[in-house]
Amino acid sequence: MKKVIALSVVFFLSCSLVSGSGFLIYEHGAAAMGMGGAFVSIANDPTAIFYNPAGIAWLSGTQVNVGGTFVFPAGWVNLPNWPDPAYQKVYQLDQTFFPPHFYLTQSLGSRVTVGLGFFAPYGLGTSWPVNYPLRYISTDTSLQTMFINPAIAIKISDHLSLGAGLSYISATLSQSLVQHVVIPDVWEGDIPATMHKAKGDTVGFNAGLLFKKNKFSAGFNWRSGFTVDFSGPLTLDTSRVPSPVQPYIPSSANVALSFKYPNIFGLGFSYQATTRLLLSIEGQYFTWSTYENYVIKIDYPNGSSEEQLVEQNFKDSIILRAGAQYMVKENLALRAGIIYDQAPQPVETMDPSLPDASRVAFTIGFGYTKDRFEVALGYQYEIFSDRTSPNRNIYPDGMGEGKYHTRGQLLGFTFGYKF
Repeated sequence: MKKVIALSVVFFLSCSLVSGSGFLIYEHGAAAMGMGGAFVSIANDPTAIFYNPAGIAWLSGTQVNVGGTFVFPAGWVNLPNWPDPAYQKVYQLDQTFFPPHFYLTQSLGSRVTVGLGFFAPYGLGTSWPVNYPLRYISTDTSLQTMFINPAIAIKISDHLSLGAGLSYISATLSQSLVQHVVIPDVWEGDIPATMHKAKGDTVGFNAGLLFKKNKFSAGFNWRSGFTVDFSGPLTLDTSRVPSPVQPYIPSSANVALSFKYPNIFGLGFSYQATTRLLLSIEGQYFTWSTYENYVIKIDYPNGSSEEQLVEQNFKDSIILRAGAQYMVKENLALRAGIIYDQAPQPVETMDPSLPDASRVAFTIGFGYTKDRFEVALGYQYEIFSDRTSPNRNIYPDGMGEGKYHTRGQLLGFTFGYKF
């Protein structure tokens, strides 16, 4: 009993469900998105609660931003060593994700502002055909997080502000695969297995600095690392297993594990090159080396339990961003940006649950203001590097080795209003 479940869990949870690039959604404000996310040194609207909380110190009155980002991933894997040509190229199933965002800021005098943000910076998932060769690693993966982030910022001089916040973080994790079960001299076959909405919550912190003088500004932002302790049921669908065999195969267990998320440090500079043109650059550093391994605890229906160590060996990574904004008119802005995102995931732990790779992204956007109302739109196109993975060597002679090709499109919008 324990061996059947343990094999399922290892494949479930050895998959890289928390990778910084693949599952980090950084687009939580369309103005920032249009400039390639190079916003830490600008932070001039309520989305600064996410990008740099020090920025809200410069906002007056009551301001609200609300919006979201449509995410359209696409990809396929080539399996050149697979004997059946029909499965030598397998496409991901179509999916659309929509992480929302909401921000509210309120100034308390001329130097202090408080704010509240809701956003989902870690999420997305992958979905593959249920009968493709790598179904024993993953057929569906889904990770969702929600941050509730109150913040406060203080303008300590005419040129410098400080900001800080506290986040309550709620997360759910789901994954499906097919478990191949062999009971010698009794039965052999495939059994669908699912871990559905394992849940966990925790807290995190963020802080920032923003310096402005003449045409120059500089910003620093930190989002703390945190650990989510997930717990949830693992079920095996034994309905298609012959009745005499079912007693040999347990239908459920409970799984507990902890995922470590990285610290994120961002440093950026912007310059008002002309009265119409604003330029911005930013670099971010992710401490993904903390994600070396984790322990899975499996509790069985008969009261016994066991623990398994899974290695991941992630590396620290960087993201580089550059953006520009050009004011066509006093109330109409055009934006563009470029991003280089380095994958922290080693190729040895890369698989279909998250076929991550370094990427380059291009962005465009615009903003329109009328009286107290503002709307911003942003579009982002991502090109991932092609990357070959052994797919955890689940087949002999490299039959499961695959080359992954991934693209992504994002469309974001934010509506703002100043009371």
